[in-house]
Amino acid sequence: MDVFFSILQTAIIFIAAIFILVLVHELGHFLAAKFFGMRVDRFSIGFPPRLFGIKKGDTDYCVSALPLGGYVKIAGMIDESMDDSYTQSEPQDWEYRSKPVWQRMIVITAGVIFNMILAYVIFAVITYSHGVNQIPAENIKGIYIPEESVAAQVGFKTGDRLVAINNREIDYIRRGQFYSMGEITSRPLRFTVERDGRQMELVPPADFLEKLSQEPDFIVLQNALPSQVGAVSPGSPADKAGLQPGDEITGIDGQDVGYWVQMVDMIQSGGDEMTFVIQRQDLVKEVVIAPDPERRLIGIAVVDPHEYFGFETIRYSLIGSVIQGVRQAHDTLFAIINGFRQIITGSISLRENLGGPIAIASVTADVTERGGALGFWNFTAFLSITLALMNILPIPVLDGGHLVFLVYEAIMRREPSVKVRMVTQQIGFVLLIALMIFVTFNDILRHIAN
Repeated sequence: MDVFFSILQTAIIFIAAIFILVLVHELGHFLAAKFFGMRVDRFSIGFPPRLFGIKKGDTDYCVSALPLGGYVKIAGMIDESMDDSYTQSEPQDWEYRSKPVWQRMIVITAGVIFNMILAYVIFAVITYSHGVNQIPAENIKGIYIPEESVAAQVGFKTGDRLVAINNREIDYIRRGQFYSMGEITSRPLRFTVERDGRQMELVPPADFLEKLSQEPDFIVLQNALPSQVGAVSPGSPADKAGLQPGDEITGIDGQDVGYWVQMVDMIQSGGDEMTFVIQRQDLVKEVVIAPDPERRLIGIAVVDPHEYFGFETIRYSLIGSVIQGVRQAHDTLFAIINGFRQIITGSISLRENLGGPIAIASVTADVTERGGALGFWNFTAFLSITLALMNILPIPVLDGGHLVFLVYEAIMRREPSVKVRMVTQQIGFVLLIALMIFVTFNDILRHIAN
């Protein structure tokens, strides 16, 4: 029963995200078409067959069976419906084909523009309502680097302090991130770290982005938290051993410890009884603690990172929030573009990095579970940017394919023939269906493998 409700919840969250994205995208086409006096015959969420809806004026507003997209059917235009019956009559003033090329270009690109605007709005609203949490970089003295991690393969070592990326000095850690995705998906890429009082450059290996796709948060703030006791559970093994809030755990079973994650890893893999070195102000002592045999816990909590690192919440005005939202959206866009570029050049695996509906649904549910409404909206903004970029690709059936025809018409002063447009639309549709089948089966195979 729990599995059923989990699947149901995932489906609801996924459908909600897709509904928002498709609605906004198609609304862009719809409003632009109406603005230029074009008749819109259908506004559909989902692809045919039609399930239900209502007709108001000239337009049939409906929901269709296939929920992985949507379309606006504009009179006098060859689109997903493959309807070319209008070609048997003379162009009418309210038809798409009778309008100037520049107006048709705006109509075609309006969906992409609206998806980008949605991302701007989401990021701006989050910034305005929550502000931006940041930590002065100088407050981070070092970070724990687990063995075999992506960071370790790049060359990071425990205790390193990240100073700069591509020669851009890091002044603040914002939103808990040491870097932006746009920065670390760029090429060439170099990290500057401070180690033992001197600075040095680290150059990632050629397959860095491939590994990054499997561990996107390869340097996280959590790994900079100290092995300091924030709280002690009454009656726990730590409480019985006399540990107190503020104690520093500096060693376990003869090994030095400096970071919380490092300490947890050692406790998880340790023996039935472990010797802890505790520093309390100027006092250093050893205590023997037996972790809980089932969960391998000793009953202590980590320090509050806001207090320990000195979090600052920066509040922005409405205009400032919009500027920050646009910057965040553009950084995300460039990161996605860099990712596509790496897939095309073969730097990273297509099979491992191209996700379909199942992968998107899974990630959407995961980020919502971990980040609540904030996580949902952040990921929805990411998907909106991805949808905008995918739709502007010069592939028949997609907005970018229509735009290619319009550019051809603007240059050659004549439209491609109806036959050419129909054939390319059909080819594009078949390719799109084939891609959807591929990514869906790929999602299933990856899910089974994991």
